Amino acid sequence: FVVSSIMLVLSPLVLIPVGIAIKMSSPGPLFFKQRRTGLRGKAFTCYKFRTMRVNSQSDTVQATKDDPRKTKVGDFLRKTSIDELPQFFNILKGDMSVVGPRPERPEIADEYTKEVPEFAYRLQVKAGLTGYAQVFGKYNTTSYDKLKLDMVYVENCSILLDIKLILLTLKVIFIKESTEGLEEGQTTAMKK
Repeated sequence: FVVSSIMLVLSPLVLIPVGIAIKMSSPGPLFFKQRRTGLRGKAFTCYKFRTMRVNSQSDTVQATKDDPRKTKVGDFLRKTSIDELPQFFNILKGDMSVVGPRPERPEIADEYTKEVPEFAYRLQVKAGLTGYAQVFGKYNTTSYDKLKLDMVYVENCSILLDIKLILLTLKVIFIKESTEGLEEGQTTAMKK
């Protein structure tokens, strides 16, 4: 709550220029809303800056590395993780925490759970803006490897670990490969 409040107070410094850039680059809303799965499987609406053309984001198609649906501004926002900043509203509302397993779309979470039933165990803690899998994995990390990374967090969560992961997240933001989409034809739970 404290971290999200501070970020939201400081956010106009970023939100205003980003909002103007999004509006100038493509018509449509400033924010993108999507259902995600959180604590104990409860669904919530996750907020992000819109990075794709209107009506091109899908609940069944994950973004790829060179996705033609992305706007030029959206590509920059994804590479820098600025598109994630509106999730501080989710943290303030109590849907998410700053640190925890990344919230997945319900459809993807269901697929991952079919593939690896233990995947649901990560829902024992609140979903996070950043977490073990985001710091030590990649966007395209397999569901099994995400589970292993998230389990390390679930089993060892503490304030000190949260602080460490927040600091390591700053490093991840500047490493392009961490936020890349899937390669064309890459296998995930949703794309076989």
